[in-house]
Amino acid sequence: MRYSEWIGLGYFVFVAAAVWTGRRPLARRIETTLGAAMMGAGIFLAAHAAPRIRDWAPFVFIAAGYYASGLLFIEPSLRFEAWLMAWDRRLLGDPVTRFARWPAWFLAYLDIVYSSAFLVLPVGWAALILSGGEHLADRYWSTVALAELGSFAGMAFAQSRPPWALERPARLADKAVHEAVIGMAQTFSNRSNTFPSGHVAGLLAIAFAILGPAPVVGLVFLALAVSTAVACVVGRYHYSADAVAGAVVAIVAWVIVRTLGL
Repeated sequence: MRYSEWIGLGYFVFVAAAVWTGRRPLARRIETTLGAAMMGAGIFLAAHAAPRIRDWAPFVFIAAGYYASGLLFIEPSLRFEAWLMAWDRRLLGDPVTRFARWPAWFLAYLDIVYSSAFLVLPVGWAALILSGGEHLADRYWSTVALAELGSFAGMAFAQSRPPWALERPARLADKAVHEAVIGMAQTFSNRSNTFPSGHVAGLLAIAFAILGPAPVVGLVFLALAVSTAVACVVGRYHYSADAVAGAVVAIVAWVIVRTLGL
């Protein structure tokens, strides 16, 4: 099996073990354990599938890993939420009104980048293929999987609600776009806050994975990663500390993959 596949398998073993800690309902424990076992079997089958299926399969188990992390959520830590909010107020003042005067077009760009961030994972791999890096599948997905799943694993230890669930609505000039993206977050997310931010960790990991073999393309994804980090905070999808921690996780993932010699 590839390193990226071992990373995915290790994550679901972790989820299956973590759900049996704390005060989680028995039904959720059984459901999560069975789901993790099915994902583990799926990863094993994908590892023995045709190369083109295998090269794209990590996107599926990373996406499943996000929703699996939501099953680890019990209740928010009010102390942790207060700490996250305190840092935002220290850095931004009132984060709800801090960005009210930013241009509407730029705020709309940030919201769109944030809402499409997860789809950038397969787009990044496609861009690497078109740049002649098809042989780098394990390097790419190992970097991204380590960053994304490493962030999602934090749900077992640091539980909080996203800023949009606690604050009054942010005052932003792109009101229609922002409300649409908030609606998507309420509908399609697990409605809990990921610390570190998987959005930031994943996008930055993609940039790191591409920069070496395709520098120009990598810089484009690096710009998207920076935009995503800003969007997380401006749109109140994440706290500032989430974004910083996500960047740290991506750097650690990149260093580990380089150390493995991929």
